[in-house]
Amino acid sequence: MTRGWMIVLVGVVAMGTLLVLFCCSLYRMAIHRSRKAFLSADPNMPKVEDSRIREVKEWFHAQSFEKAEIVSDDGLKLRAHYLEPEQGGRDAVILAHGYSGKGEDMAVFARFYRERGFIVLMPDSRGHGRSDGHYIGFGWHDRKDYVRWIEYLVKRLGEQARIVLHGVSMGGGTVLMTGGEPLPPQVKCIISDCAYTSVKGILTYQLKQMFKLPSFPLLPITSLICKLRAGYFFGEASAIRQLRNCCKPILLIHGGKDTFVPTKMADELYEAIRGEKEKLIIPEAQHGTSVLVDPASYAESVLRFIQASFGKQTQNA
Repeated sequence: MTRGWMIVLVGVVAMGTLLVLFCCSLYRMAIHRSRKAFLSADPNMPKVEDSRIREVKEWFHAQSFEKAEIVSDDGLKLRAHYLEPEQGGRDAVILAHGYSGKGEDMAVFARFYRERGFIVLMPDSRGHGRSDGHYIGFGWHDRKDYVRWIEYLVKRLGEQARIVLHGVSMGGGTVLMTGGEPLPPQVKCIISDCAYTSVKGILTYQLKQMFKLPSFPLLPITSLICKLRAGYFFGEASAIRQLRNCCKPILLIHGGKDTFVPTKMADELYEAIRGEKEKLIIPEAQHGTSVLVDPASYAESVLRFIQASFGKQTQNA
């Protein structure tokens, strides 16, 4: 081999090594369990008033939550907050939180449902909060965890239980992916707020939006690293694909000014749903803020959808 070709070869190897190292850093930043400091600097993430956050946190800490625990298919201990309404009953909601969050982040929805007579279950997804796990599943492995949580509620509440799945952001993707699994008749409907179409789709979008980087070859290499370390390729984790197998009624909610998970993804998801479906777009809402921007429309749409899915009049407090 000539000196010139040796230099070229060394250069190619060096570039390839740098590329792999960069993709490893992308994996650690996006998938590995860690504090996601970059989110606080993202202009596409809305800022919520401190007074609203404080009010919801005060309500949450004033409740007598019971701690619930299950074991996942792959042996992780998963933990949740469980809260019953004062008057009892067997209507329940399982809430799915967003990326890098935890169950208690869904407190505004927990209060909404409990005031309407629902039992509330607020899991910490794998790799989040008090649950085990070293990676973020983006809803893919989580879908089987939520099937386990459904089984937990059915066992606890009995065959007459009526269960709603309600998720926001990554949690919205999680409940849609869960909907593609075989679910018991106790699950009556799914409410998905500002969900993405697929992990590949949202990461492609975020690479361009946040870092001005192309998806190729960064995403395929990072996906391979994810498969080796977390057990899934990005291409596997598709809400669009899972919806082909879903037979539960679905309500999609999205903010019209959402630039973190683009609103057009709601349209793509809506087109993929083969069964009963509804869509609510809150025009002025950013990512995950629909319930705060227009609480009246949000509540009316959610309660009406649940009423239709349950087949009875749900109490509207």
